[in-house]
Amino acid sequence: MVDVARARKLAERIKVLVAESLEKTVKDPDLGFVTLTEVKVTPDLQHAQIFYTVYGTDEDRARSNEIIKRNTGRIRGDVGHNLSIRLTPTLEFIADELPENAAHLNDLLAEARARDAQVAKIAASANYAGELNPYKEPKTQEDQD
Repeated sequence: MVDVARARKLAERIKVLVAESLEKTVKDPDLGFVTLTEVKVTPDLQHAQIFYTVYGTDEDRARSNEIIKRNTGRIRGDVGHNLSIRLTPTLEFIADELPENAAHLNDLLAEARARDAQVAKIAASANYAGELNPYKEPKTQEDQD
């Protein structure tokens, strides 16, 4: 039987333990400013996906990604020692691209706002091509006189 609440609690605990392990166990000075954004644990508690971001340039991200991949076993060992479950879940580190996607969306929204303002400016000075009411309406008594 699947216990979603337990998986969620375990994910939060793993997030804290991995953050501590990155700070204390991985003593590489090239490791950048890593932020753990989310941890997802499968319902059977056997696999954990850890999403992270690295502040800095693409080189910093690549270097930090390599350091994290190289030390995954040590981090899993630390997590296993501090969890109170029978089997330690496998850890999969995934670089979270959410900040880059959000920045791209913000750029697109700014461009859309600029285009909307440009269209509104053009529409303010526009004139109708034909009559004000181009639709045919039934004749009234006033029109017949």
